[in-house]
Amino acid sequence: MQQNVRVTHIVSLFLVSALCACSGEKSNAQDATKLSSAEVSQYAATGCDASLWNHVYSPKRLQQLAPCITVTGVIDESNADEDGDQHFLLKLDPGQDKLLNKRNQKKKSGDLVLEVVCANPTTMKKPKSACAGYTNPIHIPAVGEHVKATGTYVIDSHNGWAEIHPVSTFSK
Repeated sequence: MQQNVRVTHIVSLFLVSALCACSGEKSNAQDATKLSSAEVSQYAATGCDASLWNHVYSPKRLQQLAPCITVTGVIDESNADEDGDQHFLLKLDPGQDKLLNKRNQKKKSGDLVLEVVCANPTTMKKPKSACAGYTNPIHIPAVGEHVKATGTYVIDSHNGWAEIHPVSTFSK
C-alpha cells in the first residue's frame, strides 16, 4: 500500500513539473496559432521560394502556420545576426495586428520579426553548413522604408514570437 502511495506521489510530482515547464512557452505561441484559416488566408500569397528552407539554420524550431503570406509595414530595425541571417522588426500597417502574439507585443514592441536567411557571413560554427556556397540575393531594405514582405509565417519555438522566416521577397 505504501509503495502505491509513493509511486502515485512521484507520478504526480512529475506531471506537475512537466506542466509547469511547458505552460510558459505554450502561452506565448498560442495567440498566433489561434488564427483561423480564413484569417490567415487574407494574407495568403504566391511567390515564396521553398528552396530557401534548404538554408534555414535549425528549421525544426520553426512551427509553420502558413506556407506563404504577404504583409506590409515599415522597417523599424535591421541587424545582421551571427547565424548569417538579416533580422528585421516590421511595424505592421493597420489591420494586420492579428499576426502578432503576446511575445511579439512584449519582447518586440509589437513588431513582426522578419528574417532573410544567409544574407551575411556567419560567425557561428553550426549555421555555416546551412549557408555554405549560398548568399541570398534579396535586396535588404533600409530602416524607415515601407515594404511588402512575402515569406513563410512561423512561430520560432526558441523565442515564442511570430515571424516571417524565411523571407522570399521584399518589394515597395
